[in-house]
Amino acid sequence: MKIPGIAAVRRFTTGILVPVLLALLIRATIVQAYHIPSGSMENTLFPGDYVLAEKLSFGPVVPGRLPGLAASPPSVHVPGLRSPRPGEIVIFESPQNPDVDLIKRCIAVAGQELVIRDKQLFVDGRPFPMPRESKHTDPLVLPDRRDNFGPYVVPPGHIFVMGDNRDNSFDSRFFGAVPLTQLRARPLVIYFSWDTSGSWLSKIRWGHLGLVR
Repeated sequence: MKIPGIAAVRRFTTGILVPVLLALLIRATIVQAYHIPSGSMENTLFPGDYVLAEKLSFGPVVPGRLPGLAASPPSVHVPGLRSPRPGEIVIFESPQNPDVDLIKRCIAVAGQELVIRDKQLFVDGRPFPMPRESKHTDPLVLPDRRDNFGPYVVPPGHIFVMGDNRDNSFDSRFFGAVPLTQLRARPLVIYFSWDTSGSWLSKIRWGHLGLVR
């Protein structure tokens, strides 16, 4: 049996490692696919949606943790091309669990004042328009922060986020403003959508595929 030479082993190893490292680099710094697990962004995004997001706008995070290593360097947040604008959908690190990413809509940026009165959202004294596919699911007006909140001024280096499903979203009304350093990506397109509650022939939401608005 012929034992492979060092050159052959090197070519084989390089042929595997280079594509893997390149894929990891692209995933960490340029684009990444995300799965929508909850209904907090209905009807803009549904559970079972798969979105492709780009990371350059808000700045990618280069992970420091390496598999199998107990001691790894910290993750590094690379400055992005710009900050989020009110009305944009953003993906960010959960304030409660750094291993979980959340997706919400940016409502206000640093220095802006927001108030919620009986479900109506105002930013800098003006009504903030409801996104096209957003909704309220509870006709009751509650006195808590879900339906009445603020006034609140977004601190420097932060944004205020809310889900489009206003009555069924855990967002900045509860966990506070999101630091810009915790931003992860900007969703671009819904490339697949799978409805687990539908019949087998209707599980793919064909009409829901396309750009994220």
